[in-house]
Amino acid sequence: MKKYLFNPYVLCLVAFASLTSCSNSNKNTSRATGWQINSKEGGFQYNTNFKEQETAPGLVFLEGGTFVRGKVQDDVMHDWNNTPTQQHVQSFYMDETEVTNKMYMEYLDYLKSVYPPDDPAYANIYQGALPDTLVWRNRLGYNEVMTNNYLRHPAYAEYPVVGVNWVQAVQFSEWRTDRVNELMLEREGYLAKNSKYAVVNGETQGTFSTETYLNSPENVYGGQIDSLQGKAKRDSTNVFAKRSSGIIMPSYRLPTETEWEYAATALVGTREYNNYRGRKKYPWEGEYTRSGKRKNRGDQLANFKQGKGDYGGIAGWSDDSADITAQVKSYPPNDWGLYDMAGNVAEWVADVYRPIVDDEANDFNYYRGNVYMKTSIGEDGKVDIVGRDGIKYDTLSNGRIVARDLPGEIAMVPINENDTYLRTNFDRSDNRDYRDGDKGSTRYYDMFSDDGELDDSKRMYNAPENKIERDSLGNIIKQIDESNSRTTLINDEVRVYKGGSWRDRAYWLDPAQRRYLPQYMATDYIGFRCAMSRVGSKAKEKKTPRH
Repeated sequence: MKKYLFNPYVLCLVAFASLTSCSNSNKNTSRATGWQINSKEGGFQYNTNFKEQETAPGLVFLEGGTFVRGKVQDDVMHDWNNTPTQQHVQSFYMDETEVTNKMYMEYLDYLKSVYPPDDPAYANIYQGALPDTLVWRNRLGYNEVMTNNYLRHPAYAEYPVVGVNWVQAVQFSEWRTDRVNELMLEREGYLAKNSKYAVVNGETQGTFSTETYLNSPENVYGGQIDSLQGKAKRDSTNVFAKRSSGIIMPSYRLPTETEWEYAATALVGTREYNNYRGRKKYPWEGEYTRSGKRKNRGDQLANFKQGKGDYGGIAGWSDDSADITAQVKSYPPNDWGLYDMAGNVAEWVADVYRPIVDDEANDFNYYRGNVYMKTSIGEDGKVDIVGRDGIKYDTLSNGRIVARDLPGEIAMVPINENDTYLRTNFDRSDNRDYRDGDKGSTRYYDMFSDDGELDDSKRMYNAPENKIERDSLGNIIKQIDESNSRTTLINDEVRVYKGGSWRDRAYWLDPAQRRYLPQYMATDYIGFRCAMSRVGSKAKEKKTPRH
């Protein structure tokens, strides 16, 4: 009689393989119908192997949580407009550094290649994206070296871009989204290798738009996407990627004010168990702007104006190594790993400015500025794609012309009463003045009156209304509001900017400080950085036992 010896290691291997097989089988079998998911024969296709969101280029992950937003330091400006409120922020990603000149130059190069300025149909696209280099000029200062060199000279390549208004920052973020998703699709085999260069090199007349790809992929690249398909996907069931593929990244965007303040304050470094240890005056610990560490004791921790006529200190070891802006990463990062969250340049955020934060209405992902839009559907029932002759431009209040939608993108329109009928969470498209500045917020409002309109003198925010019009020849006519009855500069097109800059004193380095400018204005001290929402789990790593 034969005796069989059983190796315990072999048994473990067989058991593990069996469990793995069962696991793979289960996740590809529908718990709703029992049908196979991702079957080669067809049926429901879904990315069952997705683990978590990939960190996109340039970004740092920030785990969300609760914190007290608002000013707790001395309010020497006497404009207590950011009173402390407890808020909760979802996990998100933010740029490690401010957007640099080199990053923005890549954007300009793309626009110039794809939409040549000498083509009459595209004349205003490139011009509308150009930073205003004249912001460096001063009536009593010689700054022409920055006017002529700061944006383009390689000596300033890794310096933060300035002269960019809020609208331009938003459009850069949209462009960046498309370029990154184009790269992701190429990497995963949905697009042929180096297809991302086809548009720039003039090999195809169309361009790539993320939303167009998701809603009407056959119209991407001017309808020539078939020639740019990845070989591995041509005969596959998954010819095009979808949101359910888990490959398409969420949009790059400007951070909300709450996100920015949460990121800059970086209380994660002072966390003890389930509490924060004290408050922080700056993005770093301590009450001073100089380092107390033995290795670099006395070094400035940010680039800011130290006093009247003092933009960097006395030349030598004790200065901040910058007179205007500084190269990014010149100073230590905060506890999130983010650089220059104080000093260097102030930064645009997404929010419309209002003096108060209405935490009674919301304390979760607080943001003022929502304008809900939807895709435009044509008479044929298909989405409207912006064509060469369908580009629409906005004329900003200062006369600058910017493209609203680029060719190849989906046209967007405001939601209407059919979309909001019997809804309780929103009832209109434009919510920028919700509960603060709309006619229902003023003490003069009478909801039962026949005429719901209010004259300008009784509105809560009756900022000047400068108008831009064009005559029959297309010439711009500027009409400045010279009324003496205006009581504020606040309207729905002023945006918050946060953080101190190279022009600011240390007071403005406090992450809770907030200021505002019209969204069409650009300066030599405001830049920006991008953010991206986190999808899926709150944390990237599983929680470990405390003991």
